[in-house]
Amino acid sequence: MGSLSKNSTIPVYNGWDKPAIRTYLNDLYEKIVLKDIIENKNISDISRLESVIRFMADNISKETSINNIANTMSESGRKIDNKTVENYIEAFCDSFVLYKINRYDVRGKEILKTHNKYYLVDIGLRYLLLGDKSADRGKILENIVFLELLRRGYKVYIGKIRDKEVDFVAEGPNGTEYYQVSDTIREKDTFERETASLELIKDHNPKFILTRDYETASHKGIKIQNVLKWLLS
Repeated sequence: MGSLSKNSTIPVYNGWDKPAIRTYLNDLYEKIVLKDIIENKNISDISRLESVIRFMADNISKETSINNIANTMSESGRKIDNKTVENYIEAFCDSFVLYKINRYDVRGKEILKTHNKYYLVDIGLRYLLLGDKSADRGKILENIVFLELLRRGYKVYIGKIRDKEVDFVAEGPNGTEYYQVSDTIREKDTFERETASLELIKDHNPKFILTRDYETASHKGIKIQNVLKWLLS
């Protein structure tokens, strides 16, 4: 059974028990993530399985396909064929370690079958697999918001409108909502990029930008909120 290096770094805040956190996450990874998948799917090449989950953890929130994953891994020296990648990712999704999210054409109101995204069930696993040196606040915030939308009962898609993307199209009992997630939008270029796709949506459903910035504002009907306050609301 695989195990994580003792040198992997998990960020710890005051009052957290670092050894206990590592023990818990490592047990979760080995006994549940790996053991269950290996036994249920009868997988023999554990190192390759671990390579795939590490790759996926590093690429949360990126549009991808089975072919792209196999090609990128093979080019980086971890040769793997499309069918193996497909089987492993299916196993992770079946075990709810990964969530596969379809794209949705906002204008055409239809689900698209190519270039999906994947998110992890727990960001703690990402730190365990990759350490904190690979931390990307934008990716991590997006993953957290996705999980919270699921927890609140929404059905979640990746939005596409013209040549632009909406991070999340969330369908719930009260209708549809649109979300962009960004670490900060204080820079002009970032602000314009994050608002551009939402401005293209001409229906009257709520539109949000969630960011770590503390300013609360509204821009052309788009509500800009602090992501921590939104998570606690």
